[in-house]
Amino acid sequence: MTPRTLITSSAAIIVLCAVAGFFMLTGGPATDSTKAYAVPELDPMTPAEARSEFFRLTPALLLVVYDAFGRTGEDEIYDTLARVAGGDALEALYLERVGAMAGGGLEEADQTIHEIKLLTSRVTSSAASDALVIDASWQVIGTVGHAEHLHVRGNTYSADLTIAPVVDAWKITGFTLRDVNRDTAGEVFPAPPTN
Repeated sequence: MTPRTLITSSAAIIVLCAVAGFFMLTGGPATDSTKAYAVPELDPMTPAEARSEFFRLTPALLLVVYDAFGRTGEDEIYDTLARVAGGDALEALYLERVGAMAGGGLEEADQTIHEIKLLTSRVTSSAASDALVIDASWQVIGTVGHAEHLHVRGNTYSADLTIAPVVDAWKITGFTLRDVNRDTAGEVFPAPPTN
């Protein structure tokens, strides 16, 4: 090997190591701050728009999470969650839902979400990669049904969410549930007759 080949090979290795280090530290190339990323039921948002409209972005993503939780097929649950969650958050949310099924609960599509109401929401930090870390609390109002009756539920949740652009869409990439308050769990009333 000639000295020139050795220098060229060494330079190539240094460049490859630098690129590999960049991807390991940041998780990939920086997002394009002018690109608009998809949001379910809303117009696409740039990182700057997401930062200023996080109070609309958060419930739009959570609504799809609850849609996935209302499904019963494992593929359906995963595919629906994958529209709005990625990485560790996707795995945690999927395992939570499938775990409920394995425990004998929610074998049928027996829940209907009527409203997701964002109670508090604030961006606690914003990473260089355009990810938003959001401290949020929300109430989910819905019915959980059984053959004979329905329960109205109004559970309140608090969580730290990380929302980031992934490929072409905004997704929940971090989800740390801090509190669940079931004080307003609701009341029982007879199910309406069906024909």
